[in-house]
Amino acid sequence: MTRDYELRPDLVYYRLRQKYGPVAPVDLMGVPVWLVVGYGEALQVLQDAQRWPKGLQNWRAYSEGRIPKDWPLLPSLEVNHLLIQDGPNHRTLRLAWDAALRPFQDPTQRAAGRLSAAVSGYANELISLVAQGGLTGMADLSAQFSRPLPLMAASHLLGYPQSQGDDALMDMWTVLDAGPDAGPALDRLLASLIELGASKRKRPGDDFPSYLLAAHPDLDLEDLSRELMLMLGMVADHTGVLMSNAVVEVLTGDGAGHTGLSAGFIRETMNRVAMRKPPHINLAPRFPWMDTRLGNYVIAAGDPVVVSVAGAHTDPQFAGSDDTGALTSTRAHLSWGAGPRQCPSRELASSIAATGLTRLFANFTRLELTTPADDLPWRSSPLMRGPRSIPVRYDMDENYPAARALASSAGAAAGADSGRRRSSLWRYLGGLVRGR
Repeated sequence: MTRDYELRPDLVYYRLRQKYGPVAPVDLMGVPVWLVVGYGEALQVLQDAQRWPKGLQNWRAYSEGRIPKDWPLLPSLEVNHLLIQDGPNHRTLRLAWDAALRPFQDPTQRAAGRLSAAVSGYANELISLVAQGGLTGMADLSAQFSRPLPLMAASHLLGYPQSQGDDALMDMWTVLDAGPDAGPALDRLLASLIELGASKRKRPGDDFPSYLLAAHPDLDLEDLSRELMLMLGMVADHTGVLMSNAVVEVLTGDGAGHTGLSAGFIRETMNRVAMRKPPHINLAPRFPWMDTRLGNYVIAAGDPVVVSVAGAHTDPQFAGSDDTGALTSTRAHLSWGAGPRQCPSRELASSIAATGLTRLFANFTRLELTTPADDLPWRSSPLMRGPRSIPVRYDMDENYPAARALASSAGAAAGADSGRRRSSLWRYLGGLVRGR
């Protein structure tokens, strides 16, 4: 977590690979771990869940009480949800997740259609709010679009009443950023999700918590809250970073990225981004159940092994497959994991991001960064990597509905009324427009 790592992580991975090979001993915020920066070694770990299990019960130093209680990553790892745990209950829980996600990931299902329509509507609302500052102006596409849109989608999926999910997501960001406030934020987040789960148990709806309870009736409220926390993080945070990275890629990328976008290949643009600028840079640790050789070292049983997606993507074995002149890029990247523990909501996150980006680029005739790409502020986190801010100068296409609506006083009045109905997030977004 050095300045070099924040600004030039690829250089850090290169130095580690040169000195140690594909697996390097590193200090992760005060705790020693093995960091896998080789593509082949990363696949070896990810595809063999039996040899490389998850679950803190498999971490020798943790079981022996040698991990500091104030270690910033500890709160997020101690939440024993689907992507952290291992053991006999994991298979049952994964099947329940797959069943609960199916209505939203299968485009033939009514819930998927409702979600797509909702995301399009949310995107238009956010673009309309930007337009209140004028059809030509300045905006921050991270704060005003890429981060709030998945929040609104996550609130829809979780069935939060109105905009009560705003504070929950802000706490989720705090937990993932692994700062000093991660512990209290986690407590608030889980309390909120327990309350939400209790309401869904009494009054099921067309939402993810209700579907998960139907598929796994034995889940108690505490277990359910941990799974809802995971859903919130995967959809709202991961998708927001993916969208932000995609916007930067389009505005600064090579010709292939622009060509693909102009041809309507939003998904291809996102795939290229997932390969070059993966949102989830380091995965949750795994712990070999026996002494195992990996790279140039023998990893002792119970030692933490962290697969670096970003590091593996810079391995020449993988990076050489990236043809910058091609219209399509490889799908062999590790941004969604690999093997039996691959991310279950890959299609859901991709659909939300694709829908949002389609609406964004359709409504603006010009989007230009107002600061050099190398000077963009990046979010410093051991788990996620994306720009904190994307300042742009824009021109909006006056023929699109969002622009026409905000050109009228009625549209502006509707936007103001919406701001009164919504919570801190909407008031914050409105303040960005007024403060411009």
